[in-house]
Amino acid sequence: MKKYFVQYRPFLLFLASFFGTYILLTFLYQVFLNGFGENEVDAITRFVSGNTENVLSWFCKSVRFEEVNYEPSFVVYLFNQSVIRIVEGCNGISVIILFVSFVVAFSGSLKNTLLFIFGGSLIIYVLNVFRIAVLTGLLYRFPEYTHLLHGVLFPLIIYGVVFVLWVIWVNKFSGYVK
Repeated sequence: MKKYFVQYRPFLLFLASFFGTYILLTFLYQVFLNGFGENEVDAITRFVSGNTENVLSWFCKSVRFEEVNYEPSFVVYLFNQSVIRIVEGCNGISVIILFVSFVVAFSGSLKNTLLFIFGGSLIIYVLNVFRIAVLTGLLYRFPEYTHLLHGVLFPLIIYGVVFVLWVIWVNKFSGYVK
């Protein structure tokens, strides 16, 4: 049994650091969310919604975000038509936690790791804001494609970008490059 632990040590260390980081960050995020009331929008979702509203207002002056008082969400109106709801799951934090966990599991130097986590998280955040903005416009125009756009295409894009960031990290910066 010991020889298997020695043989698979790098893989086991990867799994331990990945899941350890993922569980820790998810726990901390949940503690953060628990600081808000049952029907209160958390600060990160509020910030994402505000940034999305700014992006949409560049292209369309007839956009309005309205906070819902009976659930923690925003309703987005385009030309006075309710198009989408932005809820906590839309803020991209779960994707960022997944991204960070992988980078930590394949960590390189502390400086490179922290810079890549910051840069990659910023890319994911900005991409997510634009994802919500574009999705709003597309769902206004093509509501019959809600499942395809929201459930397939946009997750494919955002997770595809995360995968590309991981590949860049592992091949250029991680401690496993050697």
